[in-house]
This record gives sequence, C-alpha cells and structure tokens, in this order.
Amino acid sequence: MKAKVLVDNITKNQWKAEWGLSIYIEYNGHRILLDTGTTEAFAENADQMGVRLEDVEFGVLSHAHYDHSDGLGEFFKRNPTAKFYLQKSAEENCYSRKNFLFKKYIGIHRGYLETYKDRIVYADGDLEVIPGVTLLAHRTPGLADTGRKAGMYVKKNGRWKPDDFSHEQSLVLDTKEGLVIFNSCSHGGADVIIREAEAAFPGKQIYGLIGGFHLFRSEDQEVRELADRIRKTGIRRICTGHCTGERAMEILKEELGDMAEQIYTGFEIEV
Repeated sequence: MKAKVLVDNITKNQWKAEWGLSIYIEYNGHRILLDTGTTEAFAENADQMGVRLEDVEFGVLSHAHYDHSDGLGEFFKRNPTAKFYLQKSAEENCYSRKNFLFKKYIGIHRGYLETYKDRIVYADGDLEVIPGVTLLAHRTPGLADTGRKAGMYVKKNGRWKPDDFSHEQSLVLDTKEGLVIFNSCSHGGADVIIREAEAAFPGKQIYGLIGGFHLFRSEDQEVRELADRIRKTGIRRICTGHCTGERAMEILKEELGDMAEQIYTGFEIEV
C-alpha cells in the first residue's frame, strides 16, 4: 500500500494547502481516492505530483463535511467513470453551532448529491469494496454526545439533532503489516475508531491510523488522555494532521514518541 496526501492544511513544499484533506492510495494495483478537499487544490497538486486522477478506480467520502467533499465536482469532471462511496446516512444537512441561535452550514455542497447521483454509491454499513479494502461504519453507541460536545448538529425533518457521525466511515486496508485505517477527521475519537476496527476484524493486528483527529479545540489534558487510550490499543503508527491542530500534534508527539507523525500536503507513506 502506498498513500500520498494530495492536500492538507499544511504544506512543506511548493504544493497548495487548504483547510481540507484528500489522500490518493495505491493498493494491490488498485487506485483509490479518499476525499477531495475544499477546492480544486487537490487536483492541481495531483497534476504536479504526477498522480493521474483519471486512473482512479473509485473514491471514498469519509464523511459529509464540505472540507472533504467540495472538490467532488472537479473530480467527476476529470474522471468520467469512477464511483464515489458514501455512507447511506450522508446528506446535505451538517452544521456547526456557533451559539444558541446561529448554526453554520458545514455540509456537502448543496445540490451535489442530486447532481452527481449517478456517480454515488451509498453503503449501508460495512462494505468490502474490493478484496482487502473495507468501508467500516461507526458501531459505537452514544456518539451523539460527542457531537453535542463538539457543537456539531444535523438537521432532520426540520429538527436539530446532535451529530452522531453515522455519515462517517473508516477506510480499512489489509496489508502485510496489519490493518491500516484511514479516517479523515475521527470525530468519534481516534481510540474509538481503532477499537471498532478491532471488533470488525477479530484476530487482525492494527498497524496504523491515518487522518485528522479533530483536536484543534481540545484542552491539553484531553489530548494527553486520548494519547494514553491510543497507546493502550497497541497500534504501532499514527499519521495525523488536518483538524488535529499544532498544539495537539506537539502533545501527541510528546506522549507517543516516534509512533506519531504529522501529515502534510505531499506526505507519503508505504506499508
């Protein structure tokens, strides 16, 4: 498995950065795209990196937020055949609460799900897309409490509900080193996602978790406690960026040492 970050908040080279995430993955001869960032930047960077988006076989949308999905139109323009896999509960209905009265829309670009309905496949829970590549839905109860704490809501049938992240999915790849999990924001908690993969694949070693950890607003102690829970899972490698935050990244490196790496635009990993 080889993966390359096409766009992230941070760049260490000439490539563009933005608040968003897109990762290109090669696995056993297959080409996969995870997310499309906020703008066309992922595609422009792909061109400079020598990544041919027209060769992507299928895409995966990690969850229904704009900073992972708003580049979908550009991808579909460049690639006329590949399908994109979303969770069945993914809708254009995600909001961030700014205060009691005001909620900001942070969902998929309005109209995309209808415009590109012929290119979208909805997974109803877990789905093995090709051998060794599985979409893993959340199975942990009580995640609506996490959504409430984070100030994230969905609007259903005219009513506001705390986001339970049922629109979020992990992309799990079975490699020679063990399972590699991609989860772009890990809203439900990085340790929760690792445990979900353990439960879904009993007896399999979890090698790594790649993606954002949504810690940019977290207190230092919260991050330290999360690091301790991650350590106890026995995972060997975490590569995180995007919504993790600089301070949280510092703490993760302090607590987890060399097993914690920061991703950025152009970051590559091979397993």
